[in-house]
Amino acid sequence: MSRSHSLLPHSPSHCTTTQLPGQTPAMDDDEYRLFMQSYEESFNMTDPGYVVSDSVQLCDKQAVNQFGARFIPVFYYVNFLLSYLGNGLVLFIIYKFEKLCTVTNIFLLNLVLSNLLFAASLPFWATYHLSEWIFGLALCKMVSSAYFIGFYSSILFLTLMTFDRYLAVVHAVTAAKSRKKAYAIIASVAVWCISIVASVKELILQNVWKSPYNGLICEESGYPESTMARWRLVSYYQQFLLFFLLPLFMVMYCYISITVRILSTRMKEKCRAIKLIFVIIFTFFACWTPYNIVILLRAIQISRPIEGDSCSDGESLDYALYVTRNIAYLYCCISPVFYTFVGKKFQSHFRRLMAKRIPCLKRHMSLNSQSTRTTSQKTPHSAYEL
Repeated sequence: MSRSHSLLPHSPSHCTTTQLPGQTPAMDDDEYRLFMQSYEESFNMTDPGYVVSDSVQLCDKQAVNQFGARFIPVFYYVNFLLSYLGNGLVLFIIYKFEKLCTVTNIFLLNLVLSNLLFAASLPFWATYHLSEWIFGLALCKMVSSAYFIGFYSSILFLTLMTFDRYLAVVHAVTAAKSRKKAYAIIASVAVWCISIVASVKELILQNVWKSPYNGLICEESGYPESTMARWRLVSYYQQFLLFFLLPLFMVMYCYISITVRILSTRMKEKCRAIKLIFVIIFTFFACWTPYNIVILLRAIQISRPIEGDSCSDGESLDYALYVTRNIAYLYCCISPVFYTFVGKKFQSHFRRLMAKRIPCLKRHMSLNSQSTRTTSQKTPHSAYEL
């Protein structure tokens, strides 16, 4: 999010003024003696509730916010455009050439919708970074919820598609009986429900308030700081465990099993499939790991504050969060490329679509189609094709 709770500069506490004894109005001796007694007691409080033993360090986050205002909107707008171009093209190809009767296409459609939902929130956050939140309380809650629902569901649908591919390749005989349309619909509904439940707190806690330093702010507020810190901690660990470690282990296990299965066959194109698997795993790991490591460090920083922590340490995490988060967002934009256009079927659909728009490609397309038909006669269709 653009100005998340942990990235905002903390405003200093307001100081209260106390009237000194010499400034009191005229009073008799008894009243003056009682006043002095209570005044002296106020500087000798022994109640631990009034004793402050720790110094509070206030960190200026203006430099971090200025960095975000300059660079983050560009990243968000670029991600928004890439996501709608890539996912929109996949959606159009599904509508034009495919039918929603296969498990793969149902999962792919839901992945595209989750990416589009997530990307739809990015222009709002880009505008927020440039100035302040100008869209009101209702949109603050709705955009925040849509942002996280799309974000979480995108990760889960990528994992679900990987698991489905694992079933189709490694357990082809068993999967042929279980991979029905009802299975895909039930699994998709489960993913959407998990994502919505994980994002409910955004709908409840997000509020708009006016900061003396940054104008209108859309962030989690309305509860004591200790309560908000606990919710942030839950969010960080939820992101790291449920939406990173679990998908990462599943993706690696599934693709390693697929690789072993492919190597045990006599497929002529096994090298191409293995290279593609390596690219998918490497890209997933490279895009998501830095962001989630920063998330884990932020959670540790909140749960176990170390005495003597400097503002520079927190500022470094803020910069790292800005950069790594945008790398993770980029994966949501490019993920349809791995799951569609690297496959031969979608490549064929894309060529047909381009041939209709560019007539000079028709002759080239006809030659390729003849070559493809010749190859398909020599090599039977296989679920190993990625």
